[in-house]
Amino acid sequence: MDIKSLAAAERPHSAALWNRDADEDLVCIDVHSETHDVKTFTFASPHGKRFAIEAGQYFLFDLESGGDAESRRYSVSSSPRRDNAFSITVKRVAGGLVSNWLHDNLGPGSKIKANGPLGHFIRPAAKKYLFLSGGSGITPVMSMARELADTCEPADVVFLHAARSPKDLIFRDELACLAARVKGLRLHFLPETVLGEAQWSGLTGRISTDYMKLAVPDLAERIVMCCGPAPFMAAARAITAALGVPAAQYIEESFDAVVIDDVDIPVVEEAAARIFQVEFAKQGRKIEVTGEQTVLSCAKKSGIKLPSSCSNGVCGTCKSKLISGTVDMNHNGGIRQREIDAGMFLPCCSKPLSDLVIER
Repeated sequence: MDIKSLAAAERPHSAALWNRDADEDLVCIDVHSETHDVKTFTFASPHGKRFAIEAGQYFLFDLESGGDAESRRYSVSSSPRRDNAFSITVKRVAGGLVSNWLHDNLGPGSKIKANGPLGHFIRPAAKKYLFLSGGSGITPVMSMARELADTCEPADVVFLHAARSPKDLIFRDELACLAARVKGLRLHFLPETVLGEAQWSGLTGRISTDYMKLAVPDLAERIVMCCGPAPFMAAARAITAALGVPAAQYIEESFDAVVIDDVDIPVVEEAAARIFQVEFAKQGRKIEVTGEQTVLSCAKKSGIKLPSSCSNGVCGTCKSKLISGTVDMNHNGGIRQREIDAGMFLPCCSKPLSDLVIER
């Protein structure tokens, strides 16, 4: 099936659903430049499968770069109601290995592997929302806005997007069109500077308590869906709390997932007090790890080289082969069941239950 056929073919409702535990192959069917350093990549299943995605979820993409396997997660930016394909929107990052590879190499017809949809940054049912985003963190809340437009769902939404400058405002024109079309959608752009657009007529600067009071006077009544760089989200968290938003009404998307131990498993509690020998076969190194420590944290302290990124079982960067032994692994989507069945594990979120031998 050629690219045009993939993009245009009608998929009946009875078409098979993409299975994140069994499917991984995607084909890129379109690339679109959003800003000077941001592109949107649209993917379809080469087998015509439909995607069951919830707005706010992401896919974990795998690619080979320089002989090494790299994994990165990207939020879906398209409306989940268009289930024949989905899009991610990626900002080119200076020195960014994966983002630069995608921008420079991925085009219509390119094949790539991914796992998803994953994630829990999902909009709860409510009457009033604040979508609050900074930079490329706009992607999951843009998916939510597009879904609202597709479903004509009645909602009172303030969409506040901050960026470095007007030229960095991703989806600027489309959001303006959505605000003109979707009743109940109110739009605020907040560039930090007017670089490149001296005639900018709106406010500039960073989010602050005073700004939020003016822009969203009924903030405490809204569900806040926030995504952006860590400093932006830290500021948003503090500002919204100071203005009366209950913690239960503030929801943020972060790549720093929280790992929760399952203390109801007796074997885990018993193992916590023990010390285990962990051998890294290829490096010829052995270290001691208690049942309360993760393999990766102890390996790093001992100077053992292991690839890692998120350290929370999300990205899959540290994925390794477990030659012998058992672990208690609490991952957050960074590994597939079939990989676990094949003996793979994530050292970043795994605590030993016995002595281990790892193929590293």
